[in-house]
Parts: sequence; C-alpha cells; structure tokens
Amino acid sequence: MQTVDYKYIIKRRASRKIFTFYSNVAKKYCHTYDKEDLKRDVQNAVFSIYMVERSLLRRKPTLERWSNYHMANTDKWYFAYTIDGDTITIVDACHAQNMHEKES
Repeated sequence: MQTVDYKYIIKRRASRKIFTFYSNVAKKYCHTYDKEDLKRDVQNAVFSIYMVERSLLRRKPTLERWSNYHMANTDKWYFAYTIDGDTITIVDACHAQNMHEKES
C-alpha cells in the first residue's frame, strides 16, 4: 500500500477560527487558562490538520455550508477541505461544540 505525501495549505479562515476559539477560552477562564495553555491547544489543533486523509479520514459533511467540501474530524475539531492532486487545502475549521448551521 503506497501512501501519498500530501502538501497542506491552511487558509486564513481556518487558522483564525482555531486561534479565536482558544483566545475566547483564555478570556473566559483567565485565572485558570494561561498563554501556555492557549499555545498548546492551538498547536495541537494545527498539528491535527496534518493528519487529514491519513488517520483523520474523509466523512460526509454534516453542515450545509460545507457541502462542497470534504470533512474530517478529531474529537475536538472538524475541518472542511479540498483535495487537488497531492495538495489538501483546509478551508474552514469548527470546534466540536460549535458544530451547527449558524455561521460562527
């Protein structure tokens, strides 16, 4: 079985969603969630993007606004993406607790 060496492009919208989510957590829990927690959680979310089409397998999108994309998820994050040859472009990200049709 041959594995594809994918190239990944993360669109600004997707990275912004991840950073904004954890920034809001830091604001809400300012006495217990510090900058190191924020950095770790953002880094873990971004690292999980590089598992799309490897261990995070393609699923049918559950959001109408993602109907033109592929979708993959971890336990915490859902990613909408396209594949063009060996390039995966992550176009959007959504935390699991925000997975609903209202645009966030």
